[in-house]
Amino acid sequence: MKFTIKSPQTSQTIARNPDADRAALQSVAQLAQAGDMEAAALKAAQLLQGGLEHPYLMNIVSVKLEREGNLGDALKVLSRARQIAPTDLGVLNALGLILVRLERPVEALEAFDTALTLDKDLPFLHASRGLALQMVGRLDWAETAHRRALELWPDHPIALAGLASIASQKGDHTTARELAEKVLAQHPGYADAELTLAKADLAAKDAPAAEARMRRQLADPRLTPLEVANAQSALGDALDAQGHAPEAFAAYEACNTALKSLYAPRFGGDGARAFTQAMTRWFAQGPTWTKTPARAPRANEPRRHVFLLGFPRSGTTLLEVALAGHPDVATLEEQDALAPAARVFMASPALDRLTQASERELEDLRHTYFDLCLQAGAEVAGKVFLDRFPMNTLKLPLIARLFPDAVILFAERDPRDVVLSCFRRRFAMSAPMYEFLTLEGAARFYDAVMGFAHKVRPVLGQSIHTVRHEALVADFEGEMRKICDAIGLEFTAEMADFGTRTATRAIATPSTAQLTGGLSSEGVGAWRRYEDQLKPVLPLLTPWVERLGYGA
Repeated sequence: MKFTIKSPQTSQTIARNPDADRAALQSVAQLAQAGDMEAAALKAAQLLQGGLEHPYLMNIVSVKLEREGNLGDALKVLSRARQIAPTDLGVLNALGLILVRLERPVEALEAFDTALTLDKDLPFLHASRGLALQMVGRLDWAETAHRRALELWPDHPIALAGLASIASQKGDHTTARELAEKVLAQHPGYADAELTLAKADLAAKDAPAAEARMRRQLADPRLTPLEVANAQSALGDALDAQGHAPEAFAAYEACNTALKSLYAPRFGGDGARAFTQAMTRWFAQGPTWTKTPARAPRANEPRRHVFLLGFPRSGTTLLEVALAGHPDVATLEEQDALAPAARVFMASPALDRLTQASERELEDLRHTYFDLCLQAGAEVAGKVFLDRFPMNTLKLPLIARLFPDAVILFAERDPRDVVLSCFRRRFAMSAPMYEFLTLEGAARFYDAVMGFAHKVRPVLGQSIHTVRHEALVADFEGEMRKICDAIGLEFTAEMADFGTRTATRAIATPSTAQLTGGLSSEGVGAWRRYEDQLKPVLPLLTPWVERLGYGA
């Protein structure tokens, strides 16, 4: 369905007949209430093209566009609807949900919060807000939002499905199953609930049941393209658990192909890999690098500052939750507190401004950094402070200028396992994560990021301690003692109890559910099951396999 929304500035002014407009709106509403959304959307689009700009019509059209996978146009329609009806609660909710689908949860939260200032007792707004909070990884706040929705409307399907998903992420598959089945009893085929049950089936080692469930789900014509992608991902996990690697890989590929199409309008241009390669070339030219003088910690700062870096899926979550068990450690989970400084100094891959920054500029941004850490709940004063954000590997030069005495823990894992895992797992979409939607893209981005890290590390002069994931899994206490020595801590036995702590974490990552089961070597060498599928990218990865000492 192709149409355009004319702006008031360019549209010809048409004398409207209020009675005729009301009748037209009523006709659309009748079609929608009868369940004929196709006809309702077509009629709504015709009325919009005829000059009847009304938020209800735009909402109806956006539903049709979303079901077609045309999220970008749906967003344009709803943004226009908000312009003409800024206090329309249905429009604000629909706009927020489209932003959630587009993986723009911060903007979605603004729409939901605006709506809740107008009416704080609408259950669907609280439930929708819960979805956005889940997407940013704030499971604690999301659970509160969903429970508030259920107080206002018991059995609200979005809220129940949201709580089921949160329980699943925390590894509580019994609760997750109970809640998901409650949703499906009233709403058969509800996509999020079916997905949660498939994960519960997998946790119960019943992969055939998970496979059958997802195959039934994929046959449902009501699924949106995003729901199809999610089902393909879960089908891949079910097939992988049964040892059907080629079929599993095909399912992961189908998932990523759909996601690549959905997010191409936002992330499909020259992306994170090109920027990384440009920074590497800048360093290769041998720029003069000014090392920041050592500085004593201020009263509100940590006694030891540690950045936990590495490529995604290299084991950083395991390291973070293990270290979080120490009473002298404060952690920042998946929050990019360096973003304001990066916007100032890393807008261009040529880092001349960073090398020339004055101490006053740097100090102001240090204050901003620690303010953001405090707002995120990290009480860092006097502690060993662990900032874990793997993609801050690309901000190593910024870290060196702002925090010259910080220790870098750099996580490494077999490159073949890393790239395969990045391709298989779902992440909140961003320019770097968009690279993972093809196997070649993941491999090339790995090569670019690791090449950059190894290029700049000797130039920056930071204290760097490498942590090999496989060694940590094989000898947890021995490796943790080495890590503690590197960052000025005494080893404590509580570090090993990370499974329990993971289940109560407020922040979710792709590794959260896995870690609730405790230490596992299941992912070590997983690439061997997919060796045939990995062959096209092995020429890119083999030099890193050899350089990092992983042999054949």
